[in-house]
Amino acid sequence: MARKRIVTIGGSDAGISAALRARELDPDSDVTVVAADAYPNYSVCGIPYYVSGEVGHWSDLAHRTLADLQSTGMRVRTDTRATAIDVARRRLAVRDADGRGEELRYDALIVATGAVSVRPPITGLEGPDALGPADGVHLLHSMGDTFPIMQTLLARRPTSAVVIGAGYIGLEMAEALTTRGLAVTQIEALPEVLPALDPQLGALVRAELEEHGVEVITNTQVSAITRAAKDGSLTVRAAAKDGRSVTRRADIVLVVAGVRPDTTLAANAGARLGAKGAIEVDAYMRTSLPGVFAAGDCAITHHRLLGRTWLPLGTTAHKQGRTAGENALGGIRWFSGSLGTQVVKVFDLVAARTGLRDHEAEAAQRRWTPATTASRPDDHKAYYPGATPISIRVTGDTSSGLLLGAQLVGRRGAEISKRVDTYATALFHAMTVDGLSDLDLSYTPPLGSPWDAVQIAAQAWMNEHHLAVQRRMLGGVL
Repeated sequence: MARKRIVTIGGSDAGISAALRARELDPDSDVTVVAADAYPNYSVCGIPYYVSGEVGHWSDLAHRTLADLQSTGMRVRTDTRATAIDVARRRLAVRDADGRGEELRYDALIVATGAVSVRPPITGLEGPDALGPADGVHLLHSMGDTFPIMQTLLARRPTSAVVIGAGYIGLEMAEALTTRGLAVTQIEALPEVLPALDPQLGALVRAELEEHGVEVITNTQVSAITRAAKDGSLTVRAAAKDGRSVTRRADIVLVVAGVRPDTTLAANAGARLGAKGAIEVDAYMRTSLPGVFAAGDCAITHHRLLGRTWLPLGTTAHKQGRTAGENALGGIRWFSGSLGTQVVKVFDLVAARTGLRDHEAEAAQRRWTPATTASRPDDHKAYYPGATPISIRVTGDTSSGLLLGAQLVGRRGAEISKRVDTYATALFHAMTVDGLSDLDLSYTPPLGSPWDAVQIAAQAWMNEHHLAVQRRMLGGVL
């Protein structure tokens, strides 16, 4: 029987996971990874900690070295760009760093091209005279973006920075630059930082930033970045929602305003696109093109509560890639879906979420009547030293009692990531809010309480909404 030829486009989470899975299941398979840069299988999520100096060398961010990958039997073509997919002939056109073109034959192709940084409509970022890394203006998304940032930090010795955007990466970079000793201003167009959380919790994150010296400006849209010819300093101009003009000078500017799926290659080959312009895939990660799969940030996400959406996350990319790699060999594994579980550390605070918030549940147009209850249980028994409160917001359906989501903010030692995982597990198995009280969770005074904070917050939701749940479940009898 002929060896199955599998080609993966993309050397990040999804692409490498797919290639590894194929080699695990069939050591005789012929697996090639086409990576556009020289950094396959690097942790992009770890970049802020290299910038801060907490990770000593950029090579430490490698999940696996190139030699590790090659030792599995796969071929890794670095600095090689895929240029076209010939679906009918099952050929992938590629071009190496020297400009040499070639066609790779495949039996199954996995598109894992990821996402690219959004370049917001800011004067100074577009056109032939656009500012870039040489001027101290940086977009950040890939390992390749990291080195110009470090060059700016080491060569220009900046003392001030503006970070445009206050999502996950923006917050981590604000912390990283502050840790390096820079005076940081963070500008966000939305009303609060970390807009993935409810504003009440985002305000706690803002307070943590300000406590560590970061100037936080929200409800403000950046309109222009200019560079002074005399000293090379940068000026960021913005307008607040109330009409005020905002101007800040800085030595370095980071633009981290989100990403969009990189789908040009697949779309040019005729692949159907879906939510947010991402590649449409089924639960088996098959695209609309025969023999072509897609996974990771370039593909749509099957969300267990929302259905088809686009939610770029590293954890999701790993799972989708593994699914695609297995099915490329002829398997029938299906991706069981995401819940959007996320966590971020901001100085000494940790913020996390899973599932849906009120407005997201309402927009889903299901038969839900969502409601959210806030509570502040301690992370462990108050009599044991060091207890700190965790701000928790639980969202449930008052029609059925179904758990829909949870958000948590607490100190770094409060096990926020593990507690959000408890909610995520409950969501995965479609538990009710009340059902959380029945979970057999661990307890010792230095680490928790007989009723864990997760359960106390769920009980607070039930105390507020149990009559509504019972009334609706009994058809309005109560």
